[in-house]
Amino acid sequence: MKWGIAVAVAALLATSGVAFADDGPSAGPVLPNLPADQVKKPQLLTGTDVQPPDGPTADVALKLLRDGSLEVTEKVTVPGGKQLTSRVPLKVPASEDQDRVFAIHDVKTEGAASGQLTADQLVLTFTGGAATVTYRVDGAVADQSGRQQARWQVASGFDAPLAKLTASFIAPSPRLSPVDCFAGPLGSNQRCTLAELDHTGVVRLEQNDVRPGDRVDLLVGLPANTVPATAEFAPIGLLANAFALTPLTGVVFALLLAFLVVGGIFVWRRRKQDAGALHAATGPVEVLLRDGDRVFFASPDGVLPGQVGTVVDETVDVVDISATVVDLAVRNYLWLAEVPGPDWQIARRNPPDEHLHDFERAVCETLLPEGTDSVLVSQLRARGGLDLRRISDAMYADVVTKRWFSRRPGAARGRLTWLGAGIFTLGLVATAVLTFTAGYALLGVAVALAGLAVAAAAALLPSRTARGRALVGQVRGLLDYLHHAKAEDIPPADRELVFSRSLPYAVVLGDTERWLGTFAALNPASDGSAGLYWYGGLETDRDLRRFGTHFPSFLTALDGLLTESRRAAATR
Repeated sequence: MKWGIAVAVAALLATSGVAFADDGPSAGPVLPNLPADQVKKPQLLTGTDVQPPDGPTADVALKLLRDGSLEVTEKVTVPGGKQLTSRVPLKVPASEDQDRVFAIHDVKTEGAASGQLTADQLVLTFTGGAATVTYRVDGAVADQSGRQQARWQVASGFDAPLAKLTASFIAPSPRLSPVDCFAGPLGSNQRCTLAELDHTGVVRLEQNDVRPGDRVDLLVGLPANTVPATAEFAPIGLLANAFALTPLTGVVFALLLAFLVVGGIFVWRRRKQDAGALHAATGPVEVLLRDGDRVFFASPDGVLPGQVGTVVDETVDVVDISATVVDLAVRNYLWLAEVPGPDWQIARRNPPDEHLHDFERAVCETLLPEGTDSVLVSQLRARGGLDLRRISDAMYADVVTKRWFSRRPGAARGRLTWLGAGIFTLGLVATAVLTFTAGYALLGVAVALAGLAVAAAAALLPSRTARGRALVGQVRGLLDYLHHAKAEDIPPADRELVFSRSLPYAVVLGDTERWLGTFAALNPASDGSAGLYWYGGLETDRDLRRFGTHFPSFLTALDGLLTESRRAAATR
């Protein structure tokens, strides 16, 4: 009966066209003997339906050995004419204060590849074509919370994009969990395209479009004691940890950058304003004050001749001192007189009093020291000149006292400079303290950089203040007055005084000859006394024509004496 059933089944199968393979039913059915043009061929994955990746590809096989080492096999294909370089680091950050250290050995290459192992990294270079690299890694397995974890950067430091990366991981135990994978720049939490454990206990990984510099970091959980734990950790150096860039320090440096930008704009605008003050046109400046029928000369903002030159060009020049000597004579502190030679006498008319500025007092005492009431210019030259340092220092200090300058003109240091130095020192101290205590030493660095920026701004900022810039414009108006004033517009009784009080300003502003020509016809005896009240030797003259030719010679002699004195001081 059973035999009959078997025969019947065989006959049925024969008529249906199904046959068994030679090795039995466990191999599965085979195709019937149909004509070749009627057999449907299986679809190939390499056909036109699936396009191969356009660019370099890599397939990495990871095998965890029983001794705890990790065997790595990289198969890389690079299109012809191109080159790909991978830099595998042997030290990666594990925590805020530790690095994880790996060791690589037994590096072997086949095909178009070469490898170079250093103390810090393994450099793999792939040229056009297919290549295989194998090596072993120590330090990939660490004990963790009653289990073990295997970790390795399947891809790291490629210098060109990878079109596709595939990888597999096997271990002595198939019970692998959890499996995780991160891709992208170091520190990112972007997940890989695919990372899963299949039913055979093999971890499969896939990542598309690996960009240059990206890393693909695979982490696989293992049962406890699967293999010996080989992970090694090294403490991060104190300095490296202290100077790590954190969100807090990043915000502080962003604020520092904003501070530098705003400060730079402020300095640029101040410098532009200061430069514009020297050339900007200003309206007329009233220097002649009227009181009934009388006319008086009054300089803008009370500026003195010696101060004018310093405010305009920020230096104390010889002409500033010469103009001060003339002004002191005009104001009856000194007496100037021509004597045969030709020579000029400088004599004391009135002692310095509380109305003089320190630099004016210094001029009087330098020309006529205590016990000397009169001296010739030739005698001063014969003595080897004058010490002008006290006069210059007093002039610089005076323009700061008058708030025309925030610091001594030409000086690199001012209050803002010292503020910057203090902030810089504070930053250095904070950097040192934070380095050896709480970390975040970059906060101290940011403070120190801010101090340097303040000090640099102090050096670049013009020392001339807003009041000083306004005075520069008024001095331009004063020069305009000297250019356009007419003697006949001034009452005869006031002409000599207006001429004399204005002359020192004409000297310092380089308009002496024109001013002397404007008042050449002035009769100095019209006030009831012969000659100019402050200049002797020409008392018999009925006008200022001869004075106009002799006075420039006095200025030349005095300027020469002062210039020689300054040169002599510079060579000492």
